[in-house]
Amino acid sequence: MLKVGVTGNIGCGKSSFSNILKKYNIPIIDADIKGREIYNDKSLLEKVKNEFGSSVINKDGTLNRKNLGQIVFSDNEKLKILNGLTHPAIENLIKKDIKDYEQKGERIVVLDAALLIEGMYHKILDKVIVITCCEDIQIKRIISRDNCTEKEAIKRIKSQMSQSEKIKYADFVIDNSKTIDYLEKEAKRILNVLEIEIENKK
Repeated sequence: MLKVGVTGNIGCGKSSFSNILKKYNIPIIDADIKGREIYNDKSLLEKVKNEFGSSVINKDGTLNRKNLGQIVFSDNEKLKILNGLTHPAIENLIKKDIKDYEQKGERIVVLDAALLIEGMYHKILDKVIVITCCEDIQIKRIISRDNCTEKEAIKRIKSQMSQSEKIKYADFVIDNSKTIDYLEKEAKRILNVLEIEIENKK
């Protein structure tokens, strides 16, 4: 089974690309969903509370994502601390899903992860696809999607590894500054390349 990672900075269209792959019945492991699932572990929630304060926990004991986001997006050191707490737990869930798909006999599995490189998840994968786009479009998409200000959108972009740095780890790079039709054509092209690689390995 070929293990493929899809990543890209906020607003670049990583999820749009993964949604196209779903049309081809490619199983997708969404790291964002795994990132929510880990907070079912009360001991992890307690560690996050101890590190970032009681404002990151709601009255019902669940995580206050907005408050936590405001803290870590404003401070790279605090973001590193949070990632240190969460990435090992997320990776364990991802590895479990990969193993399950392998046992089911899938040919390709895709890990969709914004922090694929930062979390070192690329080390457990065979191929990496990086989705990029120009910053102007990134900012417009973030403002539209998250109903935030331009300043907040730029802050989120700056909190992530640069696109140029991510590209260094890529086997495939797609510029998603264009149309959805272009993105679909690129998805089909890459799937064809991966299928050929699978056949050649037999």
